[in-house]
Amino acid sequence: MAMYEPIKVYSDDEKRGMADRIMGKNINIGGGDGGDGHMDADVEMAVQPISKPPTGVGGAACKNISNGEAAVASLPSKSRQQQQRLVSLDVFRGLTVALMIIVDDMGGILPAINHSPWNGLTLADLVMPFFLFIVGLSLALAYKKPSCRADATKKAVLRTLKLLALGLFLQGGFFHRVKDLTFGVDITKIRWMGILQRIAIGYIVAALCEIWLKRDSNVNSGRSLLRKYRSQLAVALIITTIYLSSLYGLYVPDWEYQIPVDSSSAPKTFSVKCGVRGDTGSACNAVGMIDRTILGIEHLYKRPVYARTEQCSVNSPDYGPLPADAPSWCQAPFDPEGLLSSMMAIVTCLVGLHYGHIIVHFKDHRERILHWSISSSSLVVLGLTLDLIGMHINKALYTFSYMCITAGAAGILFAAIYLMVDVCGYRRPAIVMEWMGMHALMIFVLIACNILPVVLFGFYWGKPENNIVIPFSFFLVLDVIFSN
Repeated sequence: MAMYEPIKVYSDDEKRGMADRIMGKNINIGGGDGGDGHMDADVEMAVQPISKPPTGVGGAACKNISNGEAAVASLPSKSRQQQQRLVSLDVFRGLTVALMIIVDDMGGILPAINHSPWNGLTLADLVMPFFLFIVGLSLALAYKKPSCRADATKKAVLRTLKLLALGLFLQGGFFHRVKDLTFGVDITKIRWMGILQRIAIGYIVAALCEIWLKRDSNVNSGRSLLRKYRSQLAVALIITTIYLSSLYGLYVPDWEYQIPVDSSSAPKTFSVKCGVRGDTGSACNAVGMIDRTILGIEHLYKRPVYARTEQCSVNSPDYGPLPADAPSWCQAPFDPEGLLSSMMAIVTCLVGLHYGHIIVHFKDHRERILHWSISSSSLVVLGLTLDLIGMHINKALYTFSYMCITAGAAGILFAAIYLMVDVCGYRRPAIVMEWMGMHALMIFVLIACNILPVVLFGFYWGKPENNIVIPFSFFLVLDVIFSN
């Protein structure tokens, strides 16, 4: 069977020879770090089969050569220039970024597309699982046959630490009130978890599984694919078992929290009565209890999603004033990217890893789409069935049913994009999404993490209220009025 090797590094002359092939830009395939990352958006490509593995790659000994360098050395120049990225993965990532921007900007105006207040599924609830699915799929292509497992592990750990540090800076509380230009981190209240932190956790577990937990065997059927990666399947089952046992088996005692009233008064203390086991409501679930115990309640997200439920908001499903009979837990912090819930996020990455394995081991488009369709439909049916029997779809808890239906939805959407872009060749309509997918981290940092608002509000005349956003918004309103 033909083997696939990722092309990782090109010389400057080769890069110039590949110019204008995609969107008039050079294609930086591989990121130059040994093929161990997803956030650079440079490791996902549909490589052409080669007749034999390059010398020195995949051996037990670690040699001073990367996967990409070995693959490049084994192919003629013309063949190297024919290597292409998996465009559908870029498009899928770009579509997910666009969806993130839409729900972030329009969620307050259209609460129906905003995150579900508790149980249920909305458009916004698909964004995080889609990103995690993409992480896993990318890793399967990046770590098809690492030249040195120890070196690949070191680079994966280093990349994870970078993601954790970036997430801590961007979502740890540095930008408190952007419009008032108040910044800085109170270490006693810093938020430890966040979107990039969750991605980092899923990334490192999936990367280690792909580096160390796969057998050296050929794949010629779906059954042989499962046999080759059965250790990874075992990891997913163990993680799921631990999560379900914790969620439904841990005892949640009564607890309390404080909220500040004003600078001159003492904080107000609220007591929450629980004393239950296996509860999946807003107040007494094991997910929140573990975060309060390990991370500390002062380090959790201060605007919990359940503050938009009917019990806690007169404007539900939007934020609003508390009802007169609101329960005591309505203002308690709760982290949507908590520790226990991140375990199921890891499983989403492992599902994406399985979809990437299908790309690696099956060359025929029909075979790939068939395997994806079977896996996706099975996950969606399982998720809906679990929801009907009482294991509700819940993004905040990242329930098993939520993982199944969102991972299945990601698989269906990716298969459709793959069919449209990589099989049928309809690439031009998706060129914007492709560009966004190739610059996903940059867009996330600039738009979703307040960097762009900081820049816009940071330039003002005399006082912060006279910033460049105000006149821009004024002229935009005038344009809308007179154009109508």
